[in-house]
Amino acid sequence: MKKIIQTEHAPAPIGPYNQAVLAGNTLYVSGQIALDPATGELVQGSIEAETEQVLKNLKAVLEAAGAGFPNVVKTSIFVKDMGQFGRINAVYGQYFDPEWAPARETVEVANLPKYVNVEISAIAVVG
Repeated sequence: MKKIIQTEHAPAPIGPYNQAVLAGNTLYVSGQIALDPATGELVQGSIEAETEQVLKNLKAVLEAAGAGFPNVVKTSIFVKDMGQFGRINAVYGQYFDPEWAPARETVEVANLPKYVNVEISAIAVVG
């Protein structure tokens, strides 16, 4: 059985998918981009600001499912320019303690939705 997770504190999906799906005790969080859920506008200006908004959106979806960053077992980071990875990683490291940090992969891609620079998805264990 699966349960759809939805929150107004993260951007609404921009396609035929949900913010997250809880299947048993495994939570699959769709890729989050730097959309501000209050305004619907993209957060721009720096890769740090963009990454910060991505992680705030991810946090909101996790919390809607009764989870948090310590529950995350895997993330996938998609970046438009691997040259910015160090700056993205510095912000990411503020959300994930090395003691319980998840497994992850980082992949450079040609493009992302709305032409953003970074997108992060996650898998978490809830309960």
